[in-house]
Amino acid sequence: MSTVVFQNTGESLPVGKILCLGRNYAAHAAEMAGDIPDSPIVFLKPATAVVHHGDSVILPPISRDVHHEVEMVVVMGRKARHVRIEDAYDFVEGYAVGLDMTLRDVQKEARKKGDPWTVAKGFDTSAPLSPAVPKTDIPNPHALDISLTVNGQLRQSSNTSKMIFTIDYLISYLTGIMTLEPGDLIFTGTPEGVGPVHHGDTLEAELEGVGKLRVGVLSEPLRASA
Repeated sequence: MSTVVFQNTGESLPVGKILCLGRNYAAHAAEMAGDIPDSPIVFLKPATAVVHHGDSVILPPISRDVHHEVEMVVVMGRKARHVRIEDAYDFVEGYAVGLDMTLRDVQKEARKKGDPWTVAKGFDTSAPLSPAVPKTDIPNPHALDISLTVNGQLRQSSNTSKMIFTIDYLISYLTGIMTLEPGDLIFTGTPEGVGPVHHGDTLEAELEGVGKLRVGVLSEPLRASA
């Protein structure tokens, strides 16, 4: 079972739904040649996509162009349905930093055909997740530096103040569509600077006030034919 673990206390929650936001930073929308959305772009990953600090992202053989996307992650702590914006943070348990690993070539082909992104976004190991911190440790989640290095070289660097749709708005929006439950995760979108990763790379994501997430990158071994 996939879990989200809280720093210091060691407490954990089983991971439920993983809701992810597309194009929630204007600069990333621009680099992907996309418009700034009028409403949140939402897609899902399965709980089995989660791996943790010190684990590896496994590159599936169906893709030759896998990209990193660093994101702030919201951990839900209470069952939530039709939540008002002003009450949204009452339902948050904490925050983490994560990676939305993406099969970019698979995603591009799906977009051309108007198909869902599930294969491009939901493969095993596609949602590396750091240990979480309680929401009380983060007085303002929209004032945090966020970054990613690949083999020690800076690739992504921004601040959560640049989100288009804020966390309280997202919780209100999402709970107007579906019930959120304890252990559900909201990946809040990535800033600009996304790019490819390769076998042997080391990725290190950092979110101010939360800490670091380090994962390796490995190619999936070829399976012997029957």
